[in-house]
Amino acid sequence: MQIRYQRLLLPACVLLLAACQDRTPPSPPSAPPPAADATAGGAQPAAATPWSSHSVWNGDLNACRQGDAAATRDCLVQAMRTAGAGAAAISAAEQVSSGGELGHVSAWHPHEGIGVATVEYPFRANTNQSTRLVDAAGKRIDVDADPTTGELAAAPALRSLLASHPGATLFAPAQSVGSAPLDGGGVRLIYQTPLRDCHACADVAMLKVGYDFDAQRRFVGKALVE
Repeated sequence: MQIRYQRLLLPACVLLLAACQDRTPPSPPSAPPPAADATAGGAQPAAATPWSSHSVWNGDLNACRQGDAAATRDCLVQAMRTAGAGAAAISAAEQVSSGGELGHVSAWHPHEGIGVATVEYPFRANTNQSTRLVDAAGKRIDVDADPTTGELAAAPALRSLLASHPGATLFAPAQSVGSAPLDGGGVRLIYQTPLRDCHACADVAMLKVGYDFDAQRRFVGKALVE
């Protein structure tokens, strides 16, 4: 709602016929627009509604699977509303589903001062879960984003690993394998993703990636861990 300030005309209160002056209160500074989700490198800017434990919802989505009902974002949101989902959970589901693939936050826990959200993709055929790390500013980092197309794509260690296993593919979801302290009070959360020659094949290697956060638990970047 835009607030319109009316000008107040002050009466002359000093010598002779002094001219009146308008004194208009300054307009309040406008708030910046909410940042849109970004997918490059797997990092997403802070959303208008930051994710938290209130973003979690687990309910029945059968209404979007049966009869003529289409598995669309509108159907997902309506099913959540009907099931009594809160505003934070619906907002998170809309953000997850903004790219066309439907999902919602199904679990949340803190780790080393960083939020860890499990995202459920109920309409996928395989790999129905993914993980987002949520920093102190609300930025979300997708640990299952393909590192071969992001900021690590040119890393020599990644090129060497993939060259050693030319027929192998990364199979998400990534798994947490611990953390390590960083200088200045920061922390690195480490996730690994297996490489396999097929979905049912044995792992031939592991790709480990460290996600770095400063002392205030703001995301500062990621790096390969050997």
